[in-house]
Amino acid sequence: MVKREEKMVVLAYIAVCIIWGSTYLAIRIGVSDFPPELFAGIRFLIAGSLVLLFAYCKGYKFPENVADVKRQAIVGLFLLMAGNGIVVWAEQWVYSGVTSLLMAIVPLFNAILELFLPNGPRIGWKGWLGLILGFSGVALLVLAGSEAKIVDVSGGILLLLAAFSWSLGSVYSKTFKAAGSTVTNIGIQMFAGGIGLTIVGLLMGEAGKIHLTGKGIGAMVYLIFIGSILGYSSYIYILQKWPASKAGTYAYINPVVGVFLGAVILGEPVSTYVFISAIIILGGVFLVQLSKTGKKIKQEPSEKSNANLKKLTRSI
Repeated sequence: MVKREEKMVVLAYIAVCIIWGSTYLAIRIGVSDFPPELFAGIRFLIAGSLVLLFAYCKGYKFPENVADVKRQAIVGLFLLMAGNGIVVWAEQWVYSGVTSLLMAIVPLFNAILELFLPNGPRIGWKGWLGLILGFSGVALLVLAGSEAKIVDVSGGILLLLAAFSWSLGSVYSKTFKAAGSTVTNIGIQMFAGGIGLTIVGLLMGEAGKIHLTGKGIGAMVYLIFIGSILGYSSYIYILQKWPASKAGTYAYINPVVGVFLGAVILGEPVSTYVFISAIIILGGVFLVQLSKTGKKIKQEPSEKSNANLKKLTRSI
């Protein structure tokens, strides 16, 4: 039974590495035909609605009060409305491979923000060296990439803001005890992010720019069912079984998948600077992860929550 469960975790981990690496390509394809914020908003509205409907039909526990719903909604707004919303906007002109590489710095921002948490993980000298190394790689990629027309400074700054927002949502989620089932909370986060993104898109006048194509719809469907529901659920399942530091190593693989797919499918240029920057950034992330010390007491998830996640993953 243990071996079978470990195989499930490994399969979920492989899925996250490949799926989340491929979402940057799907976003790049989607925003070529569809206004960006509405593209992301509709994606998460549909994905969130499906997850919540699944949770309701299965009788999973929902948050008991408005305050609990509000906390999960805030996480969704940080992660999806701000984090993913900025990524989608930037990918109108930034290559998908470069985007995936810049978003790999999320663990660096996590390490900085976690310093402000009571009893949160701390980093030693290796961690500080990793932070300097990682952000140096980002600077090299943005400055050198601007000359090579791979990414400009504005795109680089936007993606740094997206990564920071994703980290804010991730760290904020650790400051409270979640009420309701994990599956239900995932649905609330997605739905809240979808509402926020849709409102932003409508306020920006994107409704009149919608142009439906087979390519755009295909990218949307892939992101809803594979990127959002399967990928997100798999990642939450991994977090319940592995330490966060181990689960977070997907960040080393996503950029490799993103750069490879962007180059092969869309013909995106891959210069020497991209390879050098990738080594520096991922090396910095590795040092930060390696240096984390000081463990917080973590409440083990219930067997029921784990079973709920397995059912959601298998139902897709």
